[in-house]
Amino acid sequence: MISWYVTQASSYAADVDDLFLLIALIVGAFFLAAEFVLIWLIFRFRARPGVKARYITGEKASETRWVNYPHYLVLVFDIIIVAAALRVWYDVKIDLPPAEERVRIIAQQWAWTFVHAGPDGQLDTADDIRTVNVLNLQVNRLYHYELHSKDTLHSFSVPAFRLKQDAVPGRAIVGWFQPTVTGEFDIQCAELCGIGHGLMAARVRIRSAAAQAAWMETAPRMPQLASVTPAVTAIGAHASLAARAATVKVSAGHQGGDR
Repeated sequence: MISWYVTQASSYAADVDDLFLLIALIVGAFFLAAEFVLIWLIFRFRARPGVKARYITGEKASETRWVNYPHYLVLVFDIIIVAAALRVWYDVKIDLPPAEERVRIIAQQWAWTFVHAGPDGQLDTADDIRTVNVLNLQVNRLYHYELHSKDTLHSFSVPAFRLKQDAVPGRAIVGWFQPTVTGEFDIQCAELCGIGHGLMAARVRIRSAAAQAAWMETAPRMPQLASVTPAVTAIGAHASLAARAATVKVSAGHQGGDR
């Protein structure tokens, strides 16, 4: 149902939506059942002439089952929700499929800088491309992103991807996404980061392979690389992207509470 309002634009967007739908159906069914029982009880035990009120202690087995059985059902469905959530969390936040391309994302008050590998496919080389507030991607291409913050906590959020990841100063956080449709979609900062937080919007442009190659040919190169990448202390300032990805995957790259 979420896809009726926000396009599914990544390979795992449908999985996230299905998880939300599962939770909504389970919780919704219990809500409707509880409201039905409440209304029935109000009607069944309403005050009537000649009928005295009774105090029920809830100690008899015939009475406690009305509490115990629903409680057991809640526990069963809790396990189902947790299992489904862990599967989606693992796919999005823990697993790191092999990358076809890498992009560096740098958050700062109050803009996004994106460093794209040029035609050579390698970051930190002379043909790198830097863009501000526009992330240029190729459809059906699997990307690893390296997320930095220059100043304070930010949160890289792409609703169409169903992706949200905090950016922490001093850390390089590695994750992935694979765009599945062409078009232009919102990028937001989902962490209150100062007075200009509401203005920290950007766009992701997803093109076909031919259109992306044509854009790369005409995009301006960025010779000054060192000034663009923030210092990284938590993982290692001079570690390669592959080493950072491995370290982040094992230890601290995907943090709880980001979603």
